Amino acid sequence: MSTSGGQRPDTGEQSAPPTVPEGIPLLEAETAPPEADRRELLIITGMSGAGRTRVANTLEDMDWFVVDNLPPRMLEPLARLMTASGGGVKRLAAVVDVRSGEFFAELLSVLDDLRRHGLDYRILFLEADDAELVRRYEQVRRAHPLQGDGRILDGIAEERELLSELRRRADSIIDTTKFSPYDLARHIRQRVGEAGTQPVQITLVSFGFKHGLPLDADHVVDVRFLSNPYWVTELRHLSGKDEAVNRYVLDQPGAQEFIDRYVETLEPAIAGYERELKHNVTIAVGCTGGRHRSVAVSEAIAEGLRSRGLQVRNLHRDVGRE
Repeated sequence: MSTSGGQRPDTGEQSAPPTVPEGIPLLEAETAPPEADRRELLIITGMSGAGRTRVANTLEDMDWFVVDNLPPRMLEPLARLMTASGGGVKRLAAVVDVRSGEFFAELLSVLDDLRRHGLDYRILFLEADDAELVRRYEQVRRAHPLQGDGRILDGIAEERELLSELRRRADSIIDTTKFSPYDLARHIRQRVGEAGTQPVQITLVSFGFKHGLPLDADHVVDVRFLSNPYWVTELRHLSGKDEAVNRYVLDQPGAQEFIDRYVETLEPAIAGYERELKHNVTIAVGCTGGRHRSVAVSEAIAEGLRSRGLQVRNLHRDVGRE
């Protein structure tokens, strides 16, 4: 369960986190990203419902290799993927928790073996208070993995006891009680030192209204207010990517002004998407058939967005349809 809520200090109430090992920057500094050739192993653990899955998904979005619900005994062979000659895995995150059942009891000895074999790692421990964990479980109507025939609180109490030594060993402890899922994702990005480095990818899709709206559109632009090149015999067989059609569409009164103002209007929206960690935005530009006007206008909008430093790709869904 990856829903999670707000922030308390990043250290536990009972004891301060252990000293951070040298050479491993994750969760150590707010600004410096890992060096290109550095290998990192992060073990994500903690209370069920405290946000482990959200953290895993965030790291995966940041190009970490992530494995969820890993049996502890698999940690060493997985970690050796990074040390093998020519191995391509540089940043590995493994979610290890009580869902592994009887295998979870092996975790502490496995961690000791990793250290003895020279395989370094860091432990990120997530927790939240009892009331918040109960609220999250009741919200999704799922049982705690350890509650058995008892109450959710019984499972939480048993899990806290099982995790007490692991919590003591943790390099970083994050209390997610007051984090929203998006707050937690932002927090992880900031601690890793890559906040704001994943730009929004904008996809412009031209389409024809007679073929239906694109299902994944975040914005829909209707350019049927422009005269249709379809009714010009010498342009009918061409598309909006051809120069003659492109000029016919964009040279019409109001066409370029509409494009310029629309691009300007999009700028604060794109900035907001980036703040809210929405990294993929689809803008659908439609005309009647999706061959002429929508293609020319979507290409022009894309050019305007790229001139502002944004990442844009164009897709022309219906250009080849009758």
